[in-house]
Amino acid sequence: MASHPSALRRTAAYDPRPTIPLPDGHDVRRGADAWARIAAEAGDGGSIAVDTYPGVDLPALRAEIERHLPDATIFDIEELAALSPERIDALIDGNLTDDRVFGVMSHHTLRDFYDPAELDRAAADIEAASGRRIVIGWGATLAPVPFDVVVLADLARWEIQRRQRAGAPNWRARNGDEDAIRKVKRGFFVEWRVADRHKRSLFERLDFVLDTNDSVTEARLLTGDGFRAALELAVTRPFRVVPFFDPGVWGGQWMKENLGISGEDNLAWGFDCVPEENSLLIASGEDTVEIPAIDLVFRHPRELLGEKTFARFGAEFPIRFDMLDTVGGGNLSLQVHPLTDYIQNTFGMHYTQDESYYLLDASDDAVVYLGVKTDVDRDAMLADLHAAATGSTGFPAETYVNTFPARKHDHFLIPAGTVHCSGADSMVLEISATPYIFTFKMHDWGRVGLDGRPRPIHLEHAAANIQWDRDTEWTTHNLVDRVEPIGEGHGWVEERTGLHEFEFIDVRRHWFTDVVPHDTNGTVNVLNLVEGDEAIVESPVGAFEPWVVHYAETFIVPAAVGPYTIRPHGESVGRRLATVKAFVAGTGTTPDSTATHDTTETE
Repeated sequence: MASHPSALRRTAAYDPRPTIPLPDGHDVRRGADAWARIAAEAGDGGSIAVDTYPGVDLPALRAEIERHLPDATIFDIEELAALSPERIDALIDGNLTDDRVFGVMSHHTLRDFYDPAELDRAAADIEAASGRRIVIGWGATLAPVPFDVVVLADLARWEIQRRQRAGAPNWRARNGDEDAIRKVKRGFFVEWRVADRHKRSLFERLDFVLDTNDSVTEARLLTGDGFRAALELAVTRPFRVVPFFDPGVWGGQWMKENLGISGEDNLAWGFDCVPEENSLLIASGEDTVEIPAIDLVFRHPRELLGEKTFARFGAEFPIRFDMLDTVGGGNLSLQVHPLTDYIQNTFGMHYTQDESYYLLDASDDAVVYLGVKTDVDRDAMLADLHAAATGSTGFPAETYVNTFPARKHDHFLIPAGTVHCSGADSMVLEISATPYIFTFKMHDWGRVGLDGRPRPIHLEHAAANIQWDRDTEWTTHNLVDRVEPIGEGHGWVEERTGLHEFEFIDVRRHWFTDVVPHDTNGTVNVLNLVEGDEAIVESPVGAFEPWVVHYAETFIVPAAVGPYTIRPHGESVGRRLATVKAFVAGTGTTPDSTATHDTTETE
């Protein structure tokens, strides 16, 4: 492997639990204090709705309420009024399909999963009860009751997946023992979409937000005003989401050794900026409340994304950064992503999974598989892939697919439809569009998953999307080593390393030893410090407090921030650093508009 002269400092500096401050005047409650605060707000005879995200441990939540508020009458809206599991299965059958991985995006609302007459009967029972009444469950606020207090018991998607791997079922499903991949499919294509539509409708009326990510018994509480104030503050300054890490059959050791992440034999993925699944940590002194990062996207899409990006994508964060570690591991699966027309017509997604590989590190013999070879025999390639999928033979990948040497700081572009994968012994920062689930595996080198099951292969989908004209010459010219000088100033140089004409994400790299001027130019910026131990992000007008970022940390600069600067900090002063910055192409300004910053950026 390439040497890491500052590895020890990097290990100490990388922050796996970044926080966002809770504004003054708000605090965090927990345990008995949290439930006492909710009860006091409702009064002795008040009605309380605790509307939960699907995946919250409802029996544990009920037990906790009974422990702290023993005089309350508790109504489980799911037991009282939700459709039976069989009726729900029938309702969403067309969305789930028979495929193990892929379904069709749901446009259901939560009311579709409830019986209106049963909701009315439940409301009558709730209003007839005396004393404090508490309605719990996903859809508690659907009961036509004038609630005195509304609580959202929230949960991040990554935590839901962790629980499902441990045996938790989907919502009102009898599938605890089912394949975890199928559980994720049900969440991705149905439950999470429905839940997010419902959750967004509650944000204005929330009195409290309950963090149930760690444990219901130690659930932390924010007031609705505190929740809204923290999100309002977040879009005025740079911030990081809480990363999570996952092992895999091809996983490596680089993140463990360089970022200090432990607890697994290997780490394949480091999800450092996937707001659909990551969390935000809201901090008040030593106390924190964990909320899904997607809440910020829903609450402040214009300030976070920018008007043009919001107009194009809606309240959806379109850029994803994650890390793929194969150092001491193996090749990723050989794969291809769907074209836009295919993903729209087949799965109901409105944009596709374009991506790129930026090499944080690589061994001397590391390669990237990219594009098919010139004059490839497509029928022979597909036949050999089918034979390999049956286990009767291996697949001679190098016969059909180009391999390019991969070196530290190389950037490979991968528009949808391009055959690709990262080889072993490299550390990739994957910069991509958000629809992360749509990977059509073509060959997986004869492996099974960590669960012992064969990893899913989707040759039919892959064959429908491979762009056979992306051959050796085309790939070399269009997708490899596309570095283009853009501008320079005192102590810094800017290069364009990314964006093929088929992709919407533009990537700029800045090498710097001094202050670099940046501007969001009205669209969200996502950055990673790819060289150097430490840098500091500052506002030239003092709009936010100076903020320190460390090596390999991904951070988000909301569109509303406008101008900001980055310079070396701490022991990195006097050294040459680098950031990569991604943004949505076509949402920024023309080159001349940044002339006052002595740069020709086209953001």
